[in-house]
Amino acid sequence: MVPAPGCRTDGSRSPPPADARRGAGEFHRCRGRWRGRGLFRRSGRRLGGLRRRRLSLRCPTEGANRGVGKNHHRRAGSRRRSPVSRLDAGPHTCANRSPAAGRLRRRLFLARMVGCPQALDPSRAHRRALALAAALGDGLLVPAGFEFGARDPLDPTGALATDLTQLREAAAFDLSPAIAVANDAMAQRAVRGASSPWRLISPPAAPLAVLIRDCEDGDVADLVIANASLERESHASGAALMPRTDGFARFEEPDGTVFDTTSSLSVPPGGVMRLHGRRPQPVLLEEHGRKGALSAARAQRLAIEAVSPAVDDGAFPVRRVVGESISVEADVVSDGHDSIAVALLWRPADDAGWRGVRMAPLGNDRYRAEFSLERLGRHLFTIEAWRDPYDSFHHAFSAKVNAGLDVSLEIEEGRILVASASATGEAGARIAELGLALARADAAVARDLLLSPRTQEILAESDVRPFAVRHPRMFPVDAERERAAFAAWYEIFPRSTSGDATRHGTFDDVIADLPRIRDMGFDVLYFPPIHPIGEKNRKGRDNTLTPGPDDPGSPYAIGSHEGGHDAVHPQLGTPADFRRMLAAAKDHGLEIALDFAIQCAPDHPWLAAHPGWFDWRPDGSIKYAENPPKKYQDIVNVDFFAKDAVPDLWLALRDVVLHWIDQGVRLFRVDNPHTKPFPFWEWLISDIRAQHPDAVFLAEAFTRPKIMHRLAKIGFSQSYTYFTWRNTKAELIEYMTELTAPPVSEFYRPHFFVNTPDINPYYLQTSGRPGFLARAALAATLSGLWGMFSGFELCEADPVPGKEEYKSSDKYEIRARNYGSEGGIGAEITLLNRIRRENPALRTHLGLLFLNAWNDQVLAFAKFTPDRDNLLVILVNLDPYAAQGCDFEIPLWELGLPDHATLHVENLIHDQSFSWSGKIQHQHLDPALPFAIYRLSGEA
Repeated sequence: MVPAPGCRTDGSRSPPPADARRGAGEFHRCRGRWRGRGLFRRSGRRLGGLRRRRLSLRCPTEGANRGVGKNHHRRAGSRRRSPVSRLDAGPHTCANRSPAAGRLRRRLFLARMVGCPQALDPSRAHRRALALAAALGDGLLVPAGFEFGARDPLDPTGALATDLTQLREAAAFDLSPAIAVANDAMAQRAVRGASSPWRLISPPAAPLAVLIRDCEDGDVADLVIANASLERESHASGAALMPRTDGFARFEEPDGTVFDTTSSLSVPPGGVMRLHGRRPQPVLLEEHGRKGALSAARAQRLAIEAVSPAVDDGAFPVRRVVGESISVEADVVSDGHDSIAVALLWRPADDAGWRGVRMAPLGNDRYRAEFSLERLGRHLFTIEAWRDPYDSFHHAFSAKVNAGLDVSLEIEEGRILVASASATGEAGARIAELGLALARADAAVARDLLLSPRTQEILAESDVRPFAVRHPRMFPVDAERERAAFAAWYEIFPRSTSGDATRHGTFDDVIADLPRIRDMGFDVLYFPPIHPIGEKNRKGRDNTLTPGPDDPGSPYAIGSHEGGHDAVHPQLGTPADFRRMLAAAKDHGLEIALDFAIQCAPDHPWLAAHPGWFDWRPDGSIKYAENPPKKYQDIVNVDFFAKDAVPDLWLALRDVVLHWIDQGVRLFRVDNPHTKPFPFWEWLISDIRAQHPDAVFLAEAFTRPKIMHRLAKIGFSQSYTYFTWRNTKAELIEYMTELTAPPVSEFYRPHFFVNTPDINPYYLQTSGRPGFLARAALAATLSGLWGMFSGFELCEADPVPGKEEYKSSDKYEIRARNYGSEGGIGAEITLLNRIRRENPALRTHLGLLFLNAWNDQVLAFAKFTPDRDNLLVILVNLDPYAAQGCDFEIPLWELGLPDHATLHVENLIHDQSFSWSGKIQHQHLDPALPFAIYRLSGEA
């Protein structure tokens, strides 16, 4: 380690000669150490009546070796050393004398550099000292010998002429050329007038020291950036530094390199940069003067803000179920102390007249009111507010009466105020009657009338509303039927319902299977596409490209010479058979959902009839569909913006949906909607629901969350989710917290499918029966919407090796299943669906509270209705391989009960009743039945 300049090897400092008063002696007199952290340490001392600023650069090793911020250099007696042993602290900056001012403008001194590791360039610290002095000052004061790395400046009282020669000969470097360059640079810098002091804008101990100095006129400024480290490169961020420059948003280096809010600078080890900037012209606007004052006086004195619920400030509808009450809140502010009246206005979208109700204040200028969604379909609401002269008068009048003041004049003002009120119909008659009574009453009776709450109620009906303002937005709400928010879906391939793998199933086979599906408690029976299947490029079993003559192909390859999207596969039956099956399903309490897949087999009739709806390649071929890594050689896609597609293709697709609506279908699962244009879906769903508000669209969109959210905003009532891949306790809590929090909860309804024909979850491939039970319990209780693909109840999980796909998938062959085989979970699914129907808390994913359960393998949560008349506690063992137990905390506070309360509890799995005392309980969950559901019903 090279000893610090001016220090002995033991760390002590040599004092300056006692008689040193001028020249280099003056420099010695003002050198020293200062406490503090960072690249620069500031202090000041009176020198010749001038306040001087001293700056010290710190070596990166100083704090580690000696303790940062400590005055570790102790003074000792002077001792003469050889010139080679001296290391000068570095050059000093001094101000040029201004002939006009006749005095020193500024003098900046750069104090000594401490020793640095020998492995570094020995000149690096000196070069930084020189560069920093040149950057910060208008001139240099360089002690003789500095350019050769002398450890101490030459002693002006005893140096010999040969000393400088010895220094030059023994020097490891020579900075004479660099000093000349620094002097030239300072000479070339134009003097821009008096400047302010340098100001440090980087934080203490930052890797970079950044200083700024602007001229007195404030139009130009210099920025200096110095790297505190002699070993590491550092980076300066314009976005971080520019806000601290007081209006200078752009600087340039001498070579023209720009440094602004969008850029960054790399500063090499020991590097120093000086940049120049000019303050940009501020943005000036046109003055409005008298006309502006008149316009401002006509502006609204009240402001309506933060209306909720709202999706993107009312750009898209909030989703609710018909029959629900919707709670609306808003902030309303005004100047002064007068009372404010706020009203909620609402109407069905096809009504012209608004209905209204006063909103109640919640505090802090927040107001709330509710209205009921009595009809299916689109509703609108908005907020209106005005200054309430009657309530303002009543408040002030009551205060004066209570204070015992003379209110005779206020009584007359009250009479005038009531006389000015007006309304139509019965409200107007009541106001007129009140005005007549006040006019005839003596002072005492008039006082009592003006204080009466009934008077307030009558005057609240007045149409006189000073400074009234209505929110410019009409906020939409879609009131949907219950199936849009609560349903259990069962998916089946109709062709796999015959019970014989060699015989294609029919709609009659589906009818025969309806009792089994109904008895499991499902509400919806969902079919993949039931249309004719293309023959060109047909897929074989397990997605092979070599189908056999009897392979039925994938139903998602829609269309052949037998018809397209509006046709029924002839082996399933006729359109009449389909309608008969719909009626039978309805008789069993089931609703049929169809798959709306916008894709075509290569031999779909549309390719021949409407080639302008497709994107053809130059060689006349058409590209087949892909969803990497999956490839669909048997499918081609339409092009929504092809030359003949708008509007004909859009209308044709809408008419497909209308065709199936005419057949009696109202539920549509849409395949991959995220790969089709958003404007198309927004138009189609709006157009369909305009006349068929009971239509429900489910988005099968496994894509990025914001795209899934966008689809929900533009019309999809439900959406597939990432529940399939959320398996751990932490993952489930995080995901459900996201789904149940506004604003997502206002428009996005999650549909939890435990499996699909396309997804054989890895979790289920190895979990066995316990895993199937756990996933069914989670899906059925966490969301109002859950579903499964047939075979789940049999715990089917045989995968294509290494993939989340089923081996021998129904997508490519006819399957026959024995639903009566042992080892299934049909009974448990039936129980879960029964519990769902009996408990309103399970009709939505909302009303969810995760509970403390001291075991990472046990998920505990509560589900409750808004008024807490139905509260369930549910625990699920997430470990399919071992029993798990834990203490958990029941939410007594949700029932308004103390921690030691005793509750009446029903075990809904085992149909038992008992009591719980205290908020901490224990649960053991065996993999054979890995869930527990309790209903809490108040104190025992």
